Amino acid sequence: MNHGDALQQKDCSSDWAWPFWPVVPLYPYGNRRTLRTELVKDTIWVFDQLQGILYVTVPIRMTVVKLEAGGLLVYAPVAPTPECVRLVRELEAQHGSVRYIILPTASGLEHKVFVGPFARRFQTAHVYVAPDQWSFPLQLPLSWLGFPIGRTHRLPTEASHAPFYSDVDYAILGPIRLGLGTFEEVAFFHRRSHTLLVTDSVLTIPDTPPDIVQLTPYPLLFHARDHVHDEVEDSWDNRCKGWQRIALFSFYFRPSAAKTIPLWQAIQDSFKASNRSKPAYFGIFPFQWHGDWKRSFDALRSHGQLLVAPILQTLILNRAPTETLAWVNQVADWDFHRIIPCHFEPFIESNGHQFREAFAFLQHPHNDSASCRRNLLDDDLELLRKLDDLLIRRGITPPPEVLNDQ
Repeated sequence: MNHGDALQQKDCSSDWAWPFWPVVPLYPYGNRRTLRTELVKDTIWVFDQLQGILYVTVPIRMTVVKLEAGGLLVYAPVAPTPECVRLVRELEAQHGSVRYIILPTASGLEHKVFVGPFARRFQTAHVYVAPDQWSFPLQLPLSWLGFPIGRTHRLPTEASHAPFYSDVDYAILGPIRLGLGTFEEVAFFHRRSHTLLVTDSVLTIPDTPPDIVQLTPYPLLFHARDHVHDEVEDSWDNRCKGWQRIALFSFYFRPSAAKTIPLWQAIQDSFKASNRSKPAYFGIFPFQWHGDWKRSFDALRSHGQLLVAPILQTLILNRAPTETLAWVNQVADWDFHRIIPCHFEPFIESNGHQFREAFAFLQHPHNDSASCRRNLLDDDLELLRKLDDLLIRRGITPPPEVLNDQ
């Protein structure tokens, strides 16, 4: 960052302020930028912010939909910073006030934490939440979790009973019982624009870093290094390299191509690091990348095909394959032409057939293309499989269910 950039960030920091970041202490902590993009003219906008840990930074996204009768529906709020609120107010001035705020998940704390503060900034809006909300270690009332009293409602089981049904249909996946909690996601279908909104269930991975990630490129350059001693210039190739490695970390936690270095050695190496004065954990870089790391990314991205995240495949959805596939079929029957997820690529041209294919790992475990894909990812899935085995052995989560071949 040059001196001019530093001054601009200082001047704008109050506009990006998020004072409640200690509740879920994720990067970039109390200083969050917001990018608004119109995806369907005068109808759908997305608001991207950034979140991460250890510089593994990925987009988190809110979607705003214009209702036909006037007003706005907000799906999966992000942090209501002054900048974010101002951008929403600009839409309100043109299209009417925020009427509905939707929390479409029961398990995503990174989504749930923003709903109460967002609702307090838009005090005439009604809040609708995925019906099976839970908290740990105690099950608390929604009002105790920060949701506004008197205008917070659980989404009806039947979508036709919701006040916004004339504009959107929805389908509820879950609850899938996981021991300590439950997984639940609500997909919304906006009929007029033929658009599907999802939270975490499916996504695609862009080959290049999203715009929101590039506003603060240091995490990209941090992960572009192969070794702690490397000096990395800010170039397009290095930004892409860092982004692709961030994607591997975000999906696998410990990708096979990243060798973990013992802590004592990482600390020792940090004293020799050329960038110790930069905000990089005192120069500690506790891994080295193998030369074939790009193969892992290419297999994961699979040419931009629709993807169910590996953690959902190995730890969650395989606990309830029958229920998941029933939900998949309900969603796939909608006439959608595009998908907007809450993470990674913001705009996916897709349809019901491709949506079904993304869940083939549940229905056709011996499908040739699915098997080939799994073989490419076997080494990268090692940590998730070990975690799965540990959770089952400790009795924390139930074992996966196996569907009979059809």
